[in-house]
Amino acid sequence: MPDWDEDSPQLRLNLESVLNRIKSDAEARHRPSYRMALRWQATMMEGLAVPDPAYLGAFRGSPALQGVNVRVGEYPGVDAAKVSGQLRLFDTKLSASVAELDKRIPSGSPLTPNLLVAVIDLCAWVHAEWVRIHPFANGNGRTARLWANYIAMRYGLPPFVTLRPRPAAGYGAAGAAAMRGDIKPTEKVFQVLLDDFLHRKS
Repeated sequence: MPDWDEDSPQLRLNLESVLNRIKSDAEARHRPSYRMALRWQATMMEGLAVPDPAYLGAFRGSPALQGVNVRVGEYPGVDAAKVSGQLRLFDTKLSASVAELDKRIPSGSPLTPNLLVAVIDLCAWVHAEWVRIHPFANGNGRTARLWANYIAMRYGLPPFVTLRPRPAAGYGAAGAAAMRGDIKPTEKVFQVLLDDFLHRKS
């Protein structure tokens, strides 16, 4: 059974399954919630070797994950005791942001240059904020990339953020900046990733 961090065929199949589900939700423009990611994370880990089943479909700080803290290199995720509150703030801003963009971008309408920038900025924010909070014991980067693709597909863009392997184009450094609360590098990287994706498809 592949390790839950290994770039295995099983993991890729799982991620494809989650992305297909996300596509339907995004195109239907259902109201997003951080709780959606509980199902995403559990599904992406199916058939993989997980150190503790309690790590699946649960946020840090929940009864099964009290006191479970994480680090990415030198940068800590949000303290487990504060994850729940940070996720509620995430939900509030995400709901307000998509409500505003839904008004500005009717379903099926083309994106003007200014609206494209607004969508990329929201993709970057949702990704960077998920990385900063790091609410899961494992799978946060993959989930952050799923969030970015959810926003992209909601507004007619392709899922341009590669789930596995991790993207290049400065993505790692942008993630480190996100852990410090700096979203700007992610905005720049996502514009590059979208341009590269569209160039490859043209």
